[in-house]
Amino acid sequence: MRFGSLAAETLTAGPLRALAVTVFLPVLMLPLLRTVGLRVFSMASETYTPGSLSAAFVTCPNETVARTLARGIVESKLAACVNIVPAITSVYEWQGKIEEDSEVMLMIKTRSSKVPALAEYVRSNHPYEVAEVISLPIEQGNPPYLKWIEGVVPE
Repeated sequence: MRFGSLAAETLTAGPLRALAVTVFLPVLMLPLLRTVGLRVFSMASETYTPGSLSAAFVTCPNETVARTLARGIVESKLAACVNIVPAITSVYEWQGKIEEDSEVMLMIKTRSSKVPALAEYVRSNHPYEVAEVISLPIEQGNPPYLKWIEGVVPE
C-alpha cells in the first residue's frame, strides 16, 4: 500500500511542477527579460561603425598652450570635445638624452577622417619642434555620445 501512495504523490507532483515551470517561472523572469530586451534594442537602434571615430592625444608644455590649442581645435570643428589633463610627467629620449618634463595632455574626440587635418593644425600651432599627435580608433562606446560626436564634427 505504501508504494501505491508514493506513486499517487508522484503523479500529482509532476503536473504541479510542470504548472510551476510553465506559468510561474516566466512571470518571475519577465522583468529580467524586459530589461535585457530594452538594452539590446537601444544598442541595436544606435548604429555606429567601429573605427569611424578616434581619440587623439597631444602633449603640451603648459596649460596656457593646452587651452589655446583645445579651443582652436573645437572652434575649427576638428573635434567635438577636448579634455585637458593637467600635470602628467613625460619621460622620453630627445637628442641622445633622457628627458623628464611636466606636461599637459589633450584627449581629443573626433572623426577618424579628421585626424590628418587635426595633426596639421597642431603642427602649425604648437610650440614644440616635434609635436606629439597620435590617435587610436574608437571601437565601442556609449551610442548617444558617439552619435553626438558625429553630429558636432562634420565629415
